[in-house]
Amino acid sequence: MQKKNSNKTNRLLLFQTEQQIFDKIIKKDHPFRKLEKIIDFKILIDPLRDLYSDLGQTGIDITKGFKALVVQFWEDYSDREIERALQENNAVKWFCGFGLTEDTPDHSYFGKLRKRIGAERLENIFNQINEILRGYGLFGDTFKFIDASAIITKTHLWEERDKAIKEGEEKLNNTNVKNYASDKDARWGAKSKTNIWFGYKRNHVVDMRNGIIETVLTTPANILDFQVLDKICPQNCMVFADKLYDVKSSYPILEKNNCHSGIIKKNNNKLKNKNLDKWISSMRMPHEGNFSKLRKTTRYKGLVKVHFQCLFEAVAQNLKKAITILSVC
Repeated sequence: MQKKNSNKTNRLLLFQTEQQIFDKIIKKDHPFRKLEKIIDFKILIDPLRDLYSDLGQTGIDITKGFKALVVQFWEDYSDREIERALQENNAVKWFCGFGLTEDTPDHSYFGKLRKRIGAERLENIFNQINEILRGYGLFGDTFKFIDASAIITKTHLWEERDKAIKEGEEKLNNTNVKNYASDKDARWGAKSKTNIWFGYKRNHVVDMRNGIIETVLTTPANILDFQVLDKICPQNCMVFADKLYDVKSSYPILEKNNCHSGIIKKNNNKLKNKNLDKWISSMRMPHEGNFSKLRKTTRYKGLVKVHFQCLFEAVAQNLKKAITILSVC
């Protein structure tokens, strides 16, 4: 018993010493220090502990693992890059809760952790984080911006196209590509005759007070923007959107959700008001930059995994905005 208490005391002293070292080598205004002050990750991640059994060997604490994923998407690291960051970057070690000499996970751990968490649980965490940010007053809930952007899959289709033609297909298209592509959920999408891609689409609802992403929906690239409006439409606000949403089906959805239309009218729409549309464009413009900061390519294959990517990118972007706006130190 005495030896056990001695070991516990030694571990406590080591922890206190390491914290003193971290306090000296990590700047007081480091972004991760600010993040720790606005988000209590232990409470946020506590429901994920049910994913692990109490039996068997103790593994890496889920809070440490989730924080490592936050850093990964914050810095746009690959699995091998976040492995190295945990080994070499003291700020990352401190934020994730690892000691200076403590063993950190290798790259294979992160793929397993993402699969264990899954997109559904991550979406719950994303919504919880937004409720925390709403508590800080970062949401206005008056004006919302809706838009979609392309995510190009890493799949290459030259060999798949040749195989399809060899098997009697006239060409490789959205009706048969799932039979040949390694990413079965990806599809071709187009913004114009020249802007065509193979992959997915991220649909965002952005609160226009501070540009915080409120809703994320990921679809194959061939799903048109207005076709998912009923799934992402906010309530009791003015919704700003581009011409792609100017279709008959959009306006009943806005009305049902008690929303005022800020949709830019198409040029052939008899109700088009150029001055109004010019004002709408000026209101939308600052928030279109939300998409420019996100990856243009997928990390993974499959709709569920790509949705996980889009959700975590939104989490990282919202948290970056939060620490800048709140100016915590």
